[in-house]
Amino acid sequence: MVFSGLSALVIEDVADDGEAVRVTARTRDLPVPCPVCGVPTAKVHGYHHRTVADVPVDGRRVVVRVRVRRLPCPVLGCRRQTFREQIPGLLERHQRRTTRLTGQISKVVKELCGRAAARLTRWLATPVSYATALRLLRRIPAPQVRLPRVIGVDDFALRRRHRYATIIINTETGQRIEVLPDREASTLETWLRGKRGIEVVCRDGSATYAEAIRRALPDAVQVSDRWHLFRNLCDKVLAEVRAHAPCWATVNPPRPGGVREQSTRERWHKIHGLLGQGVGLLDCSRRLGLALNTVKRYARIPEPTAERIAPQYRPTLVDPYRDHLPTRRATEPGVPVLQLFREIKELGYSGSLNLLHRYLNQGRAEGDRPVTTPRRATRLLLTHPEHLRTKETALLEALTAACPDRTRPAHPRVRRAAGPGHGQRHPAHRVDHRSPSRRPTPPADLLQRPRLDHAAADAGLTLPHHNGRTEGVNTRTKRIMRQMHGRAGFDLLRHRILLP
Repeated sequence: MVFSGLSALVIEDVADDGEAVRVTARTRDLPVPCPVCGVPTAKVHGYHHRTVADVPVDGRRVVVRVRVRRLPCPVLGCRRQTFREQIPGLLERHQRRTTRLTGQISKVVKELCGRAAARLTRWLATPVSYATALRLLRRIPAPQVRLPRVIGVDDFALRRRHRYATIIINTETGQRIEVLPDREASTLETWLRGKRGIEVVCRDGSATYAEAIRRALPDAVQVSDRWHLFRNLCDKVLAEVRAHAPCWATVNPPRPGGVREQSTRERWHKIHGLLGQGVGLLDCSRRLGLALNTVKRYARIPEPTAERIAPQYRPTLVDPYRDHLPTRRATEPGVPVLQLFREIKELGYSGSLNLLHRYLNQGRAEGDRPVTTPRRATRLLLTHPEHLRTKETALLEALTAACPDRTRPAHPRVRRAAGPGHGQRHPAHRVDHRSPSRRPTPPADLLQRPRLDHAAADAGLTLPHHNGRTEGVNTRTKRIMRQMHGRAGFDLLRHRILLP
């Protein structure tokens, strides 16, 4: 049972020398065909010994010393006068390990690559060097992949902001098909050209990929990733909400401004002061030491806003008496907190005095809440009405009433675009492709897609295909790159990505 993998040999002796188990064996006395002409022979010309390693036993190395025969070819004129017999399935030519040991090490190397695999094999009693580990990794054959009907295309960073590569997978199974060394349109076009079996290509919003697919496969359906579409929609709505932040600020009275509000106002005045002097956006960012996108965001805001994050309080025992506290403090401004504590205690309050102190210091009894932030207003606009709580629905109604000229026309269109059903083709979920003269009121412009990408956006919202599996493969690719730490070239990275 221990040496079942050596059943092709005749085991003559097993010895234990403490650190390793040494096995002495020989080949069976059977005819062997000549590797050139194929004529079998059993005549022995001489003997040779091969020393190979086998899978460990009880945490110790197993060393097998095998006696193999050298046989003469019986055919006169054969190119091989003598040959050494091989043991198929157990030993390969010129190998110092059995086939099953090589398979086990290859499994470790495929997961850990070079140096990490070399460190682990020492503990597994099968030590190999990192160079041997890489050599075994390169010998693992890449699987032969059948060209699928639906593929996904995405890029990943080899070196962020400098070098990128392209990965192509089967979106229905997640199997890796190919890894391209860059993300240029010509590279992807060369690979796609002639592959007529591809009917659907899922991608992100890259115009480079879109152009390459259009040139190589003009009949293929391009599907823009649904997550990217929704993310673009969220960004557009957020920019629109931020541009009209003074309208949202009128819903609730703001609290006294803090450090953040003061710095926001100062930054707004500096940027608009430079813009009023004719200074460009890029020059403003350089003079003030701000990011260009930050300068653009402040330039779109007509007035400085008091954006303050609303605290999320948990329900407390003081909440039932919230109406009583401001009434008493309004009629008698100097009423002590201890007196308020006694009064609500008589009304049934069961909490502590410390809890009441904290409740009053936080300003929760005054009823004035911080200004609703643009992010929260955007979330309310993009959330399905069935998923909103009662107070959120009321706040959304107040927000839409505060800015009716922009919100009310765009609100239904945002809801329709934000909530399409997967795989359900419905005209309400399609992106508006009408000409500028036939488009609706200006608030709907935030939902428009680029002219050349509207078909892919429409397919992304109506077809069941998406780029989710491609993003998952990219996550696995990042783990592989962290293991390699940039010590190997692109060919080895490609090989590891394509291995199952």
